[in-house]
Amino acid sequence: MSIWFPRLASDASLRGRPSDGPFALTHRAGNADHLHCLNQAASARGLIRGMALADARAICPDLATRPANLVREAAALSSLRRWASRYAPMVATDGVDGLMADISGVPHLFGGEEALRDDLQARLERAGLQAVSAIAGTRGAAHALARHGGGIIPEGKLAEGIGSLPVKALRVDHDTAEALARVGLARISDLIPLARAPLARRFGQGLVMRLDQALGQHAEPVAAEADAPHFGVRMTLPEPIGLQSDVMAGLARLLERLCAKLAATHMGARRMRLELRRVDRGTVEVEIGFARPMRDPIRIAALFAKGVDEIDAGFGIDALRLFAPITEAMVPEQIGGGPMIRAKTGPDDALADLLSSLGNRIGFERVQRLLPAQSLIPERSFILAPAAYSEAEASPHQARPARPITLFPPEPLAAVSGTPPARFRWRRMSFTTLRAKGPERLTPEWWFDDPAWRSGLRDYWRIETQEGPRLWLFFTPQAPGGTNWYAHGEFL
Repeated sequence: MSIWFPRLASDASLRGRPSDGPFALTHRAGNADHLHCLNQAASARGLIRGMALADARAICPDLATRPANLVREAAALSSLRRWASRYAPMVATDGVDGLMADISGVPHLFGGEEALRDDLQARLERAGLQAVSAIAGTRGAAHALARHGGGIIPEGKLAEGIGSLPVKALRVDHDTAEALARVGLARISDLIPLARAPLARRFGQGLVMRLDQALGQHAEPVAAEADAPHFGVRMTLPEPIGLQSDVMAGLARLLERLCAKLAATHMGARRMRLELRRVDRGTVEVEIGFARPMRDPIRIAALFAKGVDEIDAGFGIDALRLFAPITEAMVPEQIGGGPMIRAKTGPDDALADLLSSLGNRIGFERVQRLLPAQSLIPERSFILAPAAYSEAEASPHQARPARPITLFPPEPLAAVSGTPPARFRWRRMSFTTLRAKGPERLTPEWWFDDPAWRSGLRDYWRIETQEGPRLWLFFTPQAPGGTNWYAHGEFL
């Protein structure tokens, strides 16, 4: 059985918000918007799929449009595939707007093929979805008939059932269909009596294969896709609860089940959401994120504790639902064997828990780490990245003097005497140089227009003062006169 949804995208977009006027979804291709899918009212006004939006508005000024959402369209078809499993154990997607179901041995449960098809069409119509279905002995024949009016082809009548259909119904490309039409082969019935070898030599083996598939001479089974695993569990309570300890006890049971599901598929959760249903039918949610994929029930429960403590249970909670909306692959890790093996397993669990705790409080984007960058300029030698979404990287080994831990915008020095300075004033304090090491000359990166480096090259000195601070000073020999000594960082 083939099920075709000619207006799937528009029907799904308008579901719950019906529109009697012309409506279309648009998709941008190149430098112009085109009609992606349109409702029946828009088709009645002469609009067609693929038409430029500007031309469509010229024909139909009152056309209502909305950008197409291809992800939502694919999700709608996936949901319909799961729903159609009520009619067949094997249901597969057929392109981006159709389904194919193997109903072998099923029609008698509905009172026959006609009754099964009528039940399918009635349910889809009540759902507000336009669909055309067809039942035939082969996948190719059902596909062709569904896209040309639908119906049922009796057993043993495949050639007669699809003979009157155009050759493009065989799922051949446009060029092949045009070439067949030019030699007078416009219908499938024109191809059936012809010898296969000349057809294959002139029009390609693909045409012969599609024809044989439609007539049942070449097997084409329905290969249903495996459903993606659903990482969610729920619990309904016989009596309402309201204490934090009771909620945490229920959460512990849910975590055991959910983490077992994650472990069975080698996945880890990056985000979990706990939904608590109150007896007044209100819902309270507690959502947490993780710095790296996790499936340890004890550690996850500790991260939930603060959010659970702050919920308002009302008159009691009678149901709990826990699911992981975002997951990532989590390969098994070596947890023993000495420090060399342990070092390869990634961040320590304690650090990951700390990042998760801070991220849930202030936001994961605000917990950042420094990563090395390929630049000799101090301000561009590192980048800031969210710690939860990046891995720590060791600084590349470079034969250069040490860099200070603390960097700040260059601050001018006063009362400088000597090169390197023997005495100077900085931040209203006087300093005397005890040791000096340098210079290290840094040249501006000419491919960046950095205002701070327009004064030219810099000579950096590492200064240890008699008063204690160890500073990173630089001198700008190309600067025209004036004060040209600055403090740029401080060593710990």
